[in-house]
Amino acid sequence: MFTGEYHHALDGKGRVIIPSRLREGLGDSFVITRGLDHCLFVYPNSEWVRLEQKMKQLPFTRRDSRAFMRLFFSGAMEVEADKQGRVLIPQNLREYAGIEKDVMFIGVSNRVEIWSEPAWKKYFGEADGNYEELAEKLVDFDL
Repeated sequence: MFTGEYHHALDGKGRVIIPSRLREGLGDSFVITRGLDHCLFVYPNSEWVRLEQKMKQLPFTRRDSRAFMRLFFSGAMEVEADKQGRVLIPQNLREYAGIEKDVMFIGVSNRVEIWSEPAWKKYFGEADGNYEELAEKLVDFDL
């Protein structure tokens, strides 16, 4: 399970150190892809395989299913951490997420999210004010 917030910065080559607590759960290689809300989703290989199996259940005859799968999988890259725990975030994914220098790693249960720090601060500032309201909307899930 992934939890917490971690601040890091890209180096001049577009690499970033994966926080050690997150790296333990991700393993030596993992998958980065486009996420929602203009962040990146990072999955350990075991979770990626599980997600891929679920996505195969989507009806390919539906235009929205095909479009989502194309966008989701075309952005996916398997990456491997080097000995220092750094990974290269591909340029197309950095552009999608608006990542230029400072990044935030966010643990979200079964995945890690990578945000540009300014985007995370904006999102968090907007969502934090609605925390109780969001919790009320989830009452049916018996949390």
